[in-house]
Amino acid sequence: MLMELLRLYHYWVFAMLLMIGFYAVVAKPNLIKKLIGLSLFQAAVFLLYITMGKVDGGTAPIFQPGLVNQVFSNPLPQVLILTAIVVGISTMALGLGIVVRIKEEYGSTEEDVIQEINRRW
Repeated sequence: MLMELLRLYHYWVFAMLLMIGFYAVVAKPNLIKKLIGLSLFQAAVFLLYITMGKVDGGTAPIFQPGLVNQVFSNPLPQVLILTAIVVGISTMALGLGIVVRIKEEYGSTEEDVIQEINRRW
């Protein structure tokens, strides 16, 4: 039982990264810390998809003549993650740009300070 749990350590790492990222997004008042939390959350999802594509004893999906019943690893998760990484980087850049603009306008990146300034207007 214990060996089975240890063999699936990547799912534990996924769960921990996911919860740390979620905690940062929900509990931290700083906008930059929230963006870092989103990045951790995203990395956890990447890890989950990549590990699901690995098959024990699997090889690259290249057919060779004479070999029958070969086990292949699925390349689709890795391809999807490459696209998601590009989208994640551009989303992070946009988010950081918005935070810079908020800092210029309000003088702070703390959520409660920004909300207090908005209430006064």
